[in-house]
Amino acid sequence: MLEFEEYKIKLNALKPKLRELGAALKLEDAQREIAALEAESSQDGFWSDIENSQKVQKRIKQLKNRCGKYARLTSKWDDLITICEMALEENDASMLPELIGEYAALETDLEDMRLSTLLSGEYDANNAILTFHAGAGGTEAQDWASMLYRMYTRWAERHGYSYTLLDWLDGEEAGIKSATIKISGENAYGYLKSENGVHRLVRVSPFDSSGRRHTSFAAVEVMPEITDTGEIELRDDDIKMDVFRSSGAGGQKVNKTSSAVRLTHIPTGIVVSSQVERSHFQNLDNCMSILRARLAEIKEREHLEKVSDIKGVQMRIEWGSQIRSYVFMPYTLAKDTRTGFENGNISAVMDGDIDGFINAYLSMKAGE
Repeated sequence: MLEFEEYKIKLNALKPKLRELGAALKLEDAQREIAALEAESSQDGFWSDIENSQKVQKRIKQLKNRCGKYARLTSKWDDLITICEMALEENDASMLPELIGEYAALETDLEDMRLSTLLSGEYDANNAILTFHAGAGGTEAQDWASMLYRMYTRWAERHGYSYTLLDWLDGEEAGIKSATIKISGENAYGYLKSENGVHRLVRVSPFDSSGRRHTSFAAVEVMPEITDTGEIELRDDDIKMDVFRSSGAGGQKVNKTSSAVRLTHIPTGIVVSSQVERSHFQNLDNCMSILRARLAEIKEREHLEKVSDIKGVQMRIEWGSQIRSYVFMPYTLAKDTRTGFENGNISAVMDGDIDGFINAYLSMKAGE
């Protein structure tokens, strides 16, 4: 029964961390804010202002989710202490496998929630918009861009997030030249902002009949979705719109009308497009969402006060300064050049197991 004594000691060592987490989450402040917002939402005329009511309801949901997650953590800790005490009292070792598995899950959940307290940026709680760009290298780079697309959609599914395709441009033979998706869920941007940058692939190319090793690059651009249009104001005079016939992932019918939209933000030179919807208006909405997100991300990264301060040159992606390398041959390893974190299980990484990289980045930024 020595194992149960050891786990009881481990659990008691976690108790101070739980208390520290509760203090960091400011749960009492959260409960007061929930009460105030719920009182506001019960007032006459609250639902007449749709934009404000949606914002209030979203905030209530976020706060309740935070409090609920912490309550489940403390309840799990209580349950595991009870298991230890019952097993020791009854000299029953049958609960050991359950204890081992549940303790590991508690440690993981505690660390994940601790890291979520580091997400204090202006847009960290927002949904994330990801754009994938294939680098130079033709088919090989375009295939790599599609592999990254799959990696991040698998990550979203692992975390219970949803994703929506906003734009897609097929590669010439395989893969994609570019694509844009929105990943929806609490703190999606806060977690995924660490993934912004150039990603490098080293492998034996399946498109090379000689079986030579290739190095390819693709860029991932991560931006926060901006739902409050007042945060990033877009003037009609600053936007040039072009329409064209869609091609790619929309199927044959999508090509019959000029429904695709391309927007150019004149002050910065930023260009965005969407062609995945059959409706011109839906593609236009997608473009406006992507453009606001792109401007917001640059504004946050450069600490600029106004959109007018953003220069187009700051949006350029410079190849060769990768944030992470993924090696398939002669060994298997994914390594982050910023944090040094690495994972030798390249198959798991490409299937969305990238939390280690994200957590290492958040911990590094918190220590700066």
